[in-house]
Amino acid sequence: MSSEKPLLRFGVIADPQYADVEPRLEYDRYYRNSPKKLADAIDTLNGEDLAFVVTLGDLIDRDWESLDPILSVYEGLRHESVLLPGNHDFSIAPQRLTEVHARLGMPAPWHHFLRGGIRFVVIDGNEVSLFSTPEGHARHAEARSRLDALEAAGAINAMPWNGGIGDGQLAWLEQTLSDARERGEAVIVMGHYPLYPENSHNLWNSERVTELFERAGNVIAYLNGHNHVGNLGRTGSTWYVNFKGMVDTETENTFAVVEVYSERIDVIGYGREENRSLAL
Repeated sequence: MSSEKPLLRFGVIADPQYADVEPRLEYDRYYRNSPKKLADAIDTLNGEDLAFVVTLGDLIDRDWESLDPILSVYEGLRHESVLLPGNHDFSIAPQRLTEVHARLGMPAPWHHFLRGGIRFVVIDGNEVSLFSTPEGHARHAEARSRLDALEAAGAINAMPWNGGIGDGQLAWLEQTLSDARERGEAVIVMGHYPLYPENSHNLWNSERVTELFERAGNVIAYLNGHNHVGNLGRTGSTWYVNFKGMVDTETENTFAVVEVYSERIDVIGYGREENRSLAL
């Protein structure tokens, strides 16, 4: 091992998906076991020198009442906690839908911040979806027409449990990447939905986002959850790392520490998560 120090280190958790419900054995998902797994992960991460810990969506499986028990576990985390929602975080009463981002302590549904000289960008793939807005809402209608078009085209990701990004957010993302490039900043983007390789779980307009990354040329990695089995790909100069879902399996945990160096990204996996060394 070299004595080179990373630019920064941070923790990653994906899909705890807590609910006080029976396990779904066909999916190997044990919803009630997630607070214990999360507490164990936090105990390990608290022993590490980290800039923050990000949870890549699906804190709960369903019901607004599920949020209190899982969020209370994060109170034991000594690091900054970055939370973002997944599709299941909107499996709640319609009148609560507008409260999700605030409940997760987010400054905005999509935002960015600088840590260790790296620009981190959080995107919201739930923006245009069948679950983030109630029926009758303009964005709900937009989501229905997008999904219909994908189904008509035979798209592999034409699934009602996926979502998409609106034109306004895409324009903001393009500008954010451009501003970072002007400042000479490398960028890591984080979201719930995979973008690459092609998969049934991918963001509805994943190709538009990967093309944007390719044009920008400064996105070194995109990190996501949602596809619980995990995945890895690279296109252009961007690594696409899909972290495994914590809710899966009765007892095995999964989480990671990510180390960013000038010439590589190392993923140190715990439990079911894999170790990876990704050259930049």
